[in-house]
Amino acid sequence: MAKELLSDLKIKAWIKKPTSTSLHDGGGLYLRLRSGGAYWAIRQVNPLTGTRTWASLMPKQPYPEASLSDARKAATDAHALTGQHTDLVRDKRAKLVAIRAKETADVLESQRRLTVKQIFERWAATELTPHISGDGKRIGRKDGGQYVADQFERRVFPALGNVAVQDVRKADVLAILDAVKAEGKLRTANMLLADLKQMFRFAAEREIIEHSPIELVSKRKIGGKDIKRDRVLSNEELVALVKQIPMANLGKGTELGIWITLATGCRIGELMGAVWADAKSKQQALQVTVDAHNVAQKSGAIQLGFVDLKARTWYLPTTKNQRDHLIHLSEFAAMQFAELASLRQNDRQTGKSLPWVFPDSRGTGPVCVKSIGKQLADRQRSAEERMLNRTKAVDSLALAGGRWTAHDLRRTTSTMMSQLGISNDVINECENHIKQGMSGVYIQDRRESEQVRAFDVLGAKLNEIVKSNSLKA
Repeated sequence: MAKELLSDLKIKAWIKKPTSTSLHDGGGLYLRLRSGGAYWAIRQVNPLTGTRTWASLMPKQPYPEASLSDARKAATDAHALTGQHTDLVRDKRAKLVAIRAKETADVLESQRRLTVKQIFERWAATELTPHISGDGKRIGRKDGGQYVADQFERRVFPALGNVAVQDVRKADVLAILDAVKAEGKLRTANMLLADLKQMFRFAAEREIIEHSPIELVSKRKIGGKDIKRDRVLSNEELVALVKQIPMANLGKGTELGIWITLATGCRIGELMGAVWADAKSKQQALQVTVDAHNVAQKSGAIQLGFVDLKARTWYLPTTKNQRDHLIHLSEFAAMQFAELASLRQNDRQTGKSLPWVFPDSRGTGPVCVKSIGKQLADRQRSAEERMLNRTKAVDSLALAGGRWTAHDLRRTTSTMMSQLGISNDVINECENHIKQGMSGVYIQDRRESEQVRAFDVLGAKLNEIVKSNSLKA
C-alpha cells in the first residue's frame, strides 16, 4: 500500500475546500474533518474481532498543531502495537482511565495536604455554625464557634496553621497544650484539647487523615480531671442572704434577680434574656438582637424568654438543651417580677417601654451575663482583694460555706425542692434537664402539673425565709 501521499500544501488546500470527510496518507493514516478542526486517525483491523475500526492518534491536537510528520510517527508506533495484537481503541480507553484515576488520586492527595487552618475553617463551617438539622433541632455552637476560633487563632495557628494536617504529630499538639498549662489555665487546656479532638476526628471521618494524632490523649494528662462544682447554699446561708443583700449596695434588678433564680432554677443566661410578654410580637427581631449579643460576647449564654405576669408563666422557645421550657411563676417569683415591672424603663428615642426585663445601659439589648457574676464576686472578697473602681462593700455577700456563684443558686433550687419532697424526675423537668438513656426516648411527659406544684411549694418556702427574717434584720 502506497504511503506518504500527502503534503502540507495538499492538506491546506483540502481543509480550505474539502472534497471528502477524510484525507488518506496511505498505510491506514487519515486526516479526518471533525467539529473544531481536522484530526489524525488510523484505520485498523481489530486483532480480536477482525472488524475495521477507527483509532484516534492525537485526539486533543488538531492539524497543524499535530503536524504531518507527528502523525506519521504516531502511525508507525500504532502499527507496531497492532502487530502485537493490541486493540488501539481499547488501549486508548485504558490510558484515559489511567489518566483519570491519576487525576482523582492527585485531587485526593491535595485534599489530604490541607493545612490545619483549612481543616479548621471547613470544620467550623460544617459543625460549629448554627443551623437547623433535618429533624428541626438547632445544632452548632450558639456563638457560631467564635470562642473556638479565637482560641485557635491565638494558640494553634501560630504554630500549626500552615502545616498540612496530615503531617501533624501528637508532640506538636502537646507542645501547644503544655504552653497553655504553663500559664496556669488548666480548664482552658482541657477545652482546647476537646475542640482539637473534634477537629481531627472530623478530618479522619472524611479520610483526609488516617486517624487523629491525639485520640488517646486524655484530659487527666492535660488539665487534670474536671471537677464538678457542687456548692449549695444551706438554709442558714439563705437566711443570712436575706439580711446581707440589702446592705450589699447592689442594683435593685440584681437583688430581685437573685431571688428569681432561686425561685425558678433558671440559668443566668435565661434570666438576662427575659423579656416582657407584650413584646411577643417582636420575637424575631428580639432573637436577632440576642444572637448578635451572644456573638459579640463570644458566648451562647443568653436565651430569649417571655415573662407573662397575668398567666404567671415564663416561656423560653429554645434553651441550652435545644428544646423549649415553660416555667411556672409561683406567687413569690411573680412578686419579684412584678417589682421589676414597676421599674421598667422606656426607650430614650421612642418613649415606649423597653422589652427587656434586664436592659443594658443603652436599652438596646440585654445585660451581659458576666455583669451579675462580677457583682456577686466583688462582694465576696477581703478588703485587700478589692479591685480598683469596684464596690467598697467587698465582703457584704460572703457566706459561711465559702464563695458562691449565680449557678450555685440553681443547684440550691434543686436541693431545696428535694428537701421539700419533690421527686427527682419532676425536679429535672423544673430545671429543664434532658432525661438520659431510653427513658429520654420513650417518656415524653414533661410533668407540667407537678412542676406547677413544685414551684409553688418552693416559692412558699422562700417566701417564709424572706418574710420571717426580714422582720429580724
